[in-house]
Amino acid sequence: MDRVESARSDDPLLDRQGDRRGSEHRPGRADQRGLHLDLDHHRRRHPVLTASSPSEVTPKVAWLLAATFVVAVAGLIYELIAATISSYLIGDSIRQFSFVIGVFLSAMGLGAYLSRFVGDALGGFVRAQIALGVFGGASGPILFFAYAWSGSVGLPLYGLLIIIGVLSGMEIPLITRVLKQIGAAEFRFENVLTADYIGALAASLAFPLLIIPNLSLIAASLAFGVLNLLVAGFSLWLFRDRLGSGLWLPWAGFLGLALIGLVSSDRLVSAIDARLFEDEVILSEQTPYQAITITRFDERIRLFLDQSIQFDTLDEHRYHEALVHPAMGLAPRRSDVLILGGGDGMALREVLRHDDVETVTLVDLDPRVTDLFATNPALIPLNGNAFNDPRVTVINADAWAFVAEDTAIYDVVIADLPDPKTIAVSKLYSIEFYAMLVERLSARGLFVTQAGSPTFARQAFWTIEATLAATRNPQAPGAGLATLPYHVYVPSFGDWGFVIAGPMGLTDRAPFLPANLRFLTPGVWQSARVFGLDTARLQAEVNSIQGHPLVPLYHAGWNHWFR
Repeated sequence: MDRVESARSDDPLLDRQGDRRGSEHRPGRADQRGLHLDLDHHRRRHPVLTASSPSEVTPKVAWLLAATFVVAVAGLIYELIAATISSYLIGDSIRQFSFVIGVFLSAMGLGAYLSRFVGDALGGFVRAQIALGVFGGASGPILFFAYAWSGSVGLPLYGLLIIIGVLSGMEIPLITRVLKQIGAAEFRFENVLTADYIGALAASLAFPLLIIPNLSLIAASLAFGVLNLLVAGFSLWLFRDRLGSGLWLPWAGFLGLALIGLVSSDRLVSAIDARLFEDEVILSEQTPYQAITITRFDERIRLFLDQSIQFDTLDEHRYHEALVHPAMGLAPRRSDVLILGGGDGMALREVLRHDDVETVTLVDLDPRVTDLFATNPALIPLNGNAFNDPRVTVINADAWAFVAEDTAIYDVVIADLPDPKTIAVSKLYSIEFYAMLVERLSARGLFVTQAGSPTFARQAFWTIEATLAATRNPQAPGAGLATLPYHVYVPSFGDWGFVIAGPMGLTDRAPFLPANLRFLTPGVWQSARVFGLDTARLQAEVNSIQGHPLVPLYHAGWNHWFR
């Protein structure tokens, strides 16, 4: 049976006046003219019937499904870049990721709704890709420049998120309409969704494993902007018979600008760094965990992680001597020492001043930090080449995971961890973490942690102390740990506090201090234990992973001083 006869026998619209003709009937010329008129009328009403055989997948259909995958990757990458930048610049990564995801998904829903008002689905899809290439590609540079020049990123962040989300939400509805219009063989909507979801999976895997280790956030956004523009360009060429040439010129112009930006991304990063940091930037790297920036002015070197200062060589000795030596000097034994954080090796340098130390285990999350301070000729002198001491073992791991799995016993544990400004870090200041950590202490061992500023974040400081005091004491069932809070002045940070804790009572005796210290003396130690009326102890609740009260207290304190 030929194609005309097949279409006629399957479609009731082709039966005239209820007359069913069997396959043995041979229509005359008049019947054939009526049949052709009916087919032409039905094809005009149902364009999908113009498709070729059901088993055929045309290049246009294959491209649209492939484009669905590609644009899904790009859309999720823009979302992840925005969330990462906001967590770096604003802090509280969990809150920022939640806000970004919520706004982005809502904007996608709005875009899906607005797509119904796009008359030309194919032209709308191409224009959306060009716009995504422009706004998505420029998102990284815009956010960093906005922060560098104004100190604020909220308005451009959420403005860009809404624009990119609306454009991304239009993609699937428009692609679906185009597939139907071109008569996609055996078209099924779930095929488009499958390509979209696979693209999202690819993006979520590629972002931490491939993109962040190899590209700056600025370069990443520009690279995927170029990708969106290439999708638009190939679509313009493939559908040139339907789209004409009107979009070629703006497409080429935007692609050229995106490529120039991508090639110049290192210069853009340098320009932003020069605005963000006072001194010459000698190293700027993005790792899967954080942004590392090291600056230098003459002999002065400073380390910044996620734009927050970690040390300044002019005064870092004050912080590290105060962190390490009171606990080391009060501990009856200090043969085996554990350092959590401290990837720059400064605390390690101070620990190794004690001759009776036999082993030191340093656990830091980011291997790039420990590698830099162990191998970079400009940085090695800062920690006295401490990483190459045979007593030292470096483990790159999450502190929580390490403590949960470790079985060793330590005489002194030193926590040189970031401030608890996010829930991810707050868990390392929780009663649950301290309960695990105390199991790693010897019977008379001591633990010390940096605890923020009792001036700038007073309530947060005393919350950390209260959490340690409430931690189960394995040597005295039913009791908490003994605590000893103190504070010193560090010019780079201001008034800064620490807490020593242990299962045994802490005496009033002066700690043993090694020779050749630059700041800490017995007199300084005595004054460090005195708190003024505006920094004195407050009633505080325990920080737990069930609620994390420490995070809002930390931010409330700092925001009160530095709005």
